[in-house]
Amino acid sequence: MSTALTAVIVIAAIVILAGLGFLLWRSARTRKLRARFGPEYDRALERHGDRAGAERELHERERQHKELRLRELEPARREEYRAWWGALQERFVDEPRAAVADADKLVTTVMAERGYPTGGFDENVEHLSVEHGRTLDHYRRGHDLSERAAGGAASTEDLRQAMVHYRALVEDLLAVPAGERAAVPDAPHGADRPVEPATAAGPRATAPDPRTAADTRDTARRS
Repeated sequence: MSTALTAVIVIAAIVILAGLGFLLWRSARTRKLRARFGPEYDRALERHGDRAGAERELHERERQHKELRLRELEPARREEYRAWWGALQERFVDEPRAAVADADKLVTTVMAERGYPTGGFDENVEHLSVEHGRTLDHYRRGHDLSERAAGGAASTEDLRQAMVHYRALVEDLLAVPAGERAAVPDAPHGADRPVEPATAAGPRATAPDPRTAADTRDTARRS
């Protein structure tokens, strides 16, 4: 085999290996972004129409996210916000529209305390998408229903669904950090055990139906 032919074969092999390496790298990057952003990846893909554009946008969100000075909430503050959420669920029985509007305010308040910039809704979504991409659909739907309620176009069932959606994001924002959860086994007899996000229905329970709460309250009043 001539030296020239050998060189051609070697160069061709290098090109093929480089191409395969690039494809594997790109595939791994896509899997990582899909895992991190969840449904937000598909939204970006639909918006841009191609994977390269969508992934550039998501990488830019990651870059901006790294510049934020985020902080975890103190356990006492998490409990205060959970109590606030519980009060909103109680308020829903008599003032569903006001409760939904305050649920939206609660999300913004928690974001601000954790160090997120809080501008308009779209900006909030971009900042939250890096760490909370899998619950952003709930935020979108809850916010949409909240705006419909403000315009008087939402039914009671719409408002109930809005509370369910907001609850999913509130739980995510108030989740106990992994570092605190990891310390739980060392706590004697469950002392200082981090409490998972809860409502009146209990830790990590399915969001309670406000109509059920109303029936319970009516029963208590009649008694």
